[in-house]
Amino acid sequence: MVNYSHSKLETFENCRLRYKYRYIDKIIPEIPKSIEAHLGTMVHEALEWLYKKVMSKQIPSITDLIDFYSEKWCENFAKDFLIVRKDMKAEDYFNRGVEFLVNYYLKHQPFTDNTIATEEKIEMNLDEAGEKKLIGYIDRLVHNIEKNEIEIHDYKTSASMQSKEKMENSRQLALYSLAMKQIFGKEKKISMVWHFLAHDMKFSISRTNEQLESLRKEVIELINHIEQTKDFPANKSRLCDWCEYRNICEAWK
Repeated sequence: MVNYSHSKLETFENCRLRYKYRYIDKIIPEIPKSIEAHLGTMVHEALEWLYKKVMSKQIPSITDLIDFYSEKWCENFAKDFLIVRKDMKAEDYFNRGVEFLVNYYLKHQPFTDNTIATEEKIEMNLDEAGEKKLIGYIDRLVHNIEKNEIEIHDYKTSASMQSKEKMENSRQLALYSLAMKQIFGKEKKISMVWHFLAHDMKFSISRTNEQLESLRKEVIELINHIEQTKDFPANKSRLCDWCEYRNICEAWK
């Protein structure tokens, strides 16, 4: 049995050759990760730390949060991180993370929304035979007692803003919703909440049981397609600028 994740499925859809390099050949890339990926990881770690403190009845100060972020940034920083945007320096990305966290902290303090888990790992059987399994991690899980619903929170550090249509068709959080339905029951209301940190904005959307069932079937079909695929051509796109396999990709020789 092979485990799948939203990231794995998306990689196949975006570029089959990258999928082959990463998940079939398991090639360790020579190109370092991008500064954007580093920014995203460090901001996520800082927010995870914040809410773990909150769940243990401790509310860190905004200074504590930035100090934690700064320490983690330095510990995990590498001088050879890929910076695609030539008008930006590593320091600019660091400062952007500080801005994200300050704005988030000021808007959401004193953090009383009843967070019940951070970086929650989910494992879900997509089919009855248990041959197709999905794994993933939820940034933050909230039990909204007032609305009697479970909220799946996801942080976005990208400078781009998703359209309402794209959020409504989001596969990642919808799959997590499906996993929560398996735990809490089909009648439990599940909300998907996006935090676009670069824009200091939050959006919430829900899907019906019928929509989630349709998605489950679509993902099973996609996995069947992946497992039957024999040809893995490259797909040149704007995403290539951030690809860790560009130096060995046949499309860029």
